[in-house]
Amino acid sequence: GFIFQVASFQGVVVRSLGTSSPHDHPEHGRLVYKGNLAKTVLGVKFFSYSTSIFNLFMMPYIMLKSGIGVESLLVQAAFYGLIGIFTFVTPVTLHILTKGYVIRLYYKDEVDTYTAITYNAILAEKVTVFHQKDVKIPDITKMFTTFYAKTKSMLVNPTLFPNPHDYNHLMGYDKSSFFKFEDLEEVKEADER
Repeated sequence: GFIFQVASFQGVVVRSLGTSSPHDHPEHGRLVYKGNLAKTVLGVKFFSYSTSIFNLFMMPYIMLKSGIGVESLLVQAAFYGLIGIFTFVTPVTLHILTKGYVIRLYYKDEVDTYTAITYNAILAEKVTVFHQKDVKIPDITKMFTTFYAKTKSMLVNPTLFPNPHDYNHLMGYDKSSFFKFEDLEEVKEADER
């Protein structure tokens, strides 16, 4: 009954939207990358935030029922420390680790700019626009950074670019090839001499 109605309603809504994808944003350019862990990152952060909020609301109740409030100062400090770690440290750490995870990346050919969509601290989508020349590759491989867009660290999975040329252009690999055709000709001429 009810589940079937919801499913059929969703089908009508999807059909009424036409052929456009929910990720089509012509103002950002064409979609060149879509992160496959976007839902996972959102889910983990949402779970972490909700458990933190639950902990904050439950703390006074737990203290009242367990009698921790009347125990020694050491027991109180240990209790607050443990709750504090789960309530504040975990969500902050999660946000720091995942704030650069690119959900979607758009490219505007005519102006050579990218628009990266990431999640901000309140789980809303955040838009970062940068030029290809703003892209800096870290000197050493970093766990949660593929490149820097100006000063912001960004994380993408190179294998998820449908067109490898889009990844190469983003990283500047198409500009700084080590062996250009002219260089090879010069080497050949030097060898002949």
